[in-house]
Amino acid sequence: MGLDVNTRFLVTIYVEAMLGLLLLFAWVQNSSIRPVAWWGCSHLLQAGSVCLFGMYGSVSDAISIDLANAVLFTAFAVTWTGARVFDGRPPVPIYLLGGAVFWLIACRTPFFAESMEARVLLSSGIITGYTWATAYEFWRGREEPLVSRWPAIFMLFAHGALFLLRTPLSQILPWSPTNQVFDSVWLTVLSFEALLFTIAIAFILLAMAKERTELRHKMAALVDPLTGIANRRAFLEEADALAQRQDPRPAAVLLADLDHFKSINDQFGHAVGDRVLQVFADVATAKLGPCDLLGRLGGEEFAILLYDAGRDKGLAIAERIRLSFEDAAAEIDGRPVGGTVSMGMVVCEDGVLDIAALLAQADEALYCAKEHGRNRIEAASLQLVLDRAETQDPRLVRAAAASAA
Repeated sequence: MGLDVNTRFLVTIYVEAMLGLLLLFAWVQNSSIRPVAWWGCSHLLQAGSVCLFGMYGSVSDAISIDLANAVLFTAFAVTWTGARVFDGRPPVPIYLLGGAVFWLIACRTPFFAESMEARVLLSSGIITGYTWATAYEFWRGREEPLVSRWPAIFMLFAHGALFLLRTPLSQILPWSPTNQVFDSVWLTVLSFEALLFTIAIAFILLAMAKERTELRHKMAALVDPLTGIANRRAFLEEADALAQRQDPRPAAVLLADLDHFKSINDQFGHAVGDRVLQVFADVATAKLGPCDLLGRLGGEEFAILLYDAGRDKGLAIAERIRLSFEDAAAEIDGRPVGGTVSMGMVVCEDGVLDIAALLAQADEALYCAKEHGRNRIEAASLQLVLDRAETQDPRLVRAAAASAA
């Protein structure tokens, strides 16, 4: 049994209004996700436009068609603006209201006022344009790893394409002052498609906002906010994951410590000190391969894991990082900082990575680099471990020798 046109209008109004209020409620719960507020307002505007469409025949066409379409176009423009805001782009007021204004002006011209087919063609074009523009905005931000972004793009593109069916329909449907156009089977199908689309896209957009919030919380837990690289927890987790690979390769572990960092902070201020940390992170990142890991363990101490790297390759990469940082940190923000870095390195040739043990050995090598004048690289060896252990406690010599054996 089919639904009459009045029932379809009422269902659409209720659904649009409920979705709009739910999205606004979600925004009130977390006001930082502003796009959700835009999308909620869009649904409320669509509910308002359907109310005006439902008054067809009881009020003038200027209200039930012209004004109703103008409100509908604004709703689609608000959805598009929400997509721009979602990816950090500002609203564009001229385009936000452009479709509605252009429509109202066109309706005052004799050609559009007398041709229902031309008005259907124009309205379909405006809606499709805004819908595809929304899909394009989401596509532009595709580098952000949000799974729900892709179904949103597909649905928006498909809905815009389907809306263009109104154009050929306008050539075969008998437009008349009666409501028989609303009783058309094809327009019934399109109206249900639009209703299902608006429900689905509302939940997908809300899922996108939720997914981004969760992603940012995860990133905040794993990324050092100052340098943008992995923090201690993330570095150790990624290194452990790398250790579980089925194809063991040799690896070099570097422990880097910025020289005289406290003096830099005291002399030039913490803002310059922060820039020095950022410069090192940028320099080191640029010298590493896609499988290598870099993390800030805390303070001015960084850890690097070079995957599939032996002693010679590890020393070569470490030396490039050291020289590049010395050059980049010679002057920071116009201040003669003269930053340098000392590094300790240990190589695991058998591919069995014990990250904690390797970091401990790299730390011994780093201590020697500091003792021997800083701004240098020391590679861990059995003799280095024995010498370092003897200076701390002769009993550690036996333990170190046994470990090496």
